[in-house]
Amino acid sequence: MARTVFELCAGAGGQALGFEQAGFQHATLIDYDPHACATLRLNRPYWNVLEADITRLGAHYWKGVDVVAAGLPCPPFSVAGQQLGNSDERNLFPAFLRIVSEIDPRAIVVENVRGLLSRKFDSYRQAVENEFGALGFTLQWQLLNALDQGVPQYRARSFLVGLRDKREFQWPSKNGHSETVGEALGSMMAVNGWRGAGEWAKRANRPAPTLVGGSRKHGGPDLGPTRARQAWAELGVDGLGVANAPPEPDFSGNPRLTVEMASKLQSFPADWKLAGSKTQRYRQVGNALPPKLASAVARSVLQCLG
Repeated sequence: MARTVFELCAGAGGQALGFEQAGFQHATLIDYDPHACATLRLNRPYWNVLEADITRLGAHYWKGVDVVAAGLPCPPFSVAGQQLGNSDERNLFPAFLRIVSEIDPRAIVVENVRGLLSRKFDSYRQAVENEFGALGFTLQWQLLNALDQGVPQYRARSFLVGLRDKREFQWPSKNGHSETVGEALGSMMAVNGWRGAGEWAKRANRPAPTLVGGSRKHGGPDLGPTRARQAWAELGVDGLGVANAPPEPDFSGNPRLTVEMASKLQSFPADWKLAGSKTQRYRQVGNALPPKLASAVARSVLQCLG
């Protein structure tokens, strides 16, 4: 019998794909963004996807699901979000705690930015441990890099795993060669006959810097602030925007990534479709958890569930 997972803040489906690849079945997936929900339904019509505000969600109906997983919003703990932590209205840990208490799962998984593990939030993490400890969970925190799971991108994410059973949780070990940007995207850059694709691929000889998705308040899609764009420029990528299509044969200069290229750098399958405008689709990709990293964590959780 397959283990079940109830997922909050599912976004474009990166964590959901990881749990699916690990062998879990989804009881329900929830997100507040209509475009993310449309993406999930587009790719997995049989998933039960709900567009809902988790601060108002009653979860008793799903009592007994094996795992409650969430990719909680990053701004309360990110530098870009001013690291307001518990005082940030976007902090959804209280809602997550309540939902976990209602569902009573055997395990919990939370993914967030690396900033959550900084010393600034030591007391916050201790408070979270105390709250979940009262529900019978033993918590472990870890910083994992998607690069170590074969994702062609430097992407460090914090993870919280909580287990009720008195079993030792083993974090996933490094696994798989990570491609360079050129190796990952060379054929996609050349699809329209761009004559410079081969030379570009040789120049793009490192994994990608961290993709960013931005917030709803942000303008059009781009690859991040000035420092990030400089890192992209060193790889021969124009980070000031996102292209509608790969370069044409006579293109000169640094090309921009398409949404599909960004999706590849996040390790989404080639057939994973995204709903919405270019900006909406890129934000979903930029804010996603890479499926390969999610799968590694989900497999480790599955081993503990037996």
